[in-house]
Amino acid sequence: MGVLEDKARARLFYKYLSKVYDRVNPFIWNEQMRGQALSMLDIEEGDRVLDVGCGTGFATEGLLGQTSDVHGLDQSPHQLEKAWAKLGKHDPVKFYLGDAERLPFADDSFDVVWSSGSIEYWPEPVEALREIRRVTKPGGEVLVVGPNYPKTGIMQTVADSIMLFYDAEEADRMFAEAGYEDVEHRLMGPSYDPDIAITSVARITE
Repeated sequence: MGVLEDKARARLFYKYLSKVYDRVNPFIWNEQMRGQALSMLDIEEGDRVLDVGCGTGFATEGLLGQTSDVHGLDQSPHQLEKAWAKLGKHDPVKFYLGDAERLPFADDSFDVVWSSGSIEYWPEPVEALREIRRVTKPGGEVLVVGPNYPKTGIMQTVADSIMLFYDAEEADRMFAEAGYEDVEHRLMGPSYDPDIAITSVARITE
């Protein structure tokens, strides 16, 4: 387990990163990538959408372009403070301080659940994926974006020491263990590293 797959360390990390997050994030996760991920979903106006690990609200803002019923959850109060300042004051976004492994919502609460740049910090990713499936309505969709596993041995060692990196085969294992059946993956990234992220979309069939 990497050093940032510890919730307390991750909260401390984001206490400081939140100050510069919106300036750093576009180098890793930009508007073009967000648009590509959104195009993999069938969100309609009126759909109830949850952004798990919403951070400062970058993906949340993109989701607002699809439907007005958007909810954001994060375990970092500092990231949520930034998100609320941008979106909670003026837009109809409800934000929640919470844990991906124990979502504070009833079963079948959302038409779509989105999570980008969060799974890599989850100590128990399969448990969090189960929770996401639990709160997604039958016929709904789940999208998860995480860091693609590096190709070289040195970078693999570095990645493993920091947080969760995974490839399509590992994604298949995690989603299957969490009870998903219909899952597809797509690699995406900025021009300098077009395979930096792995985006998975699962459709809830029951």
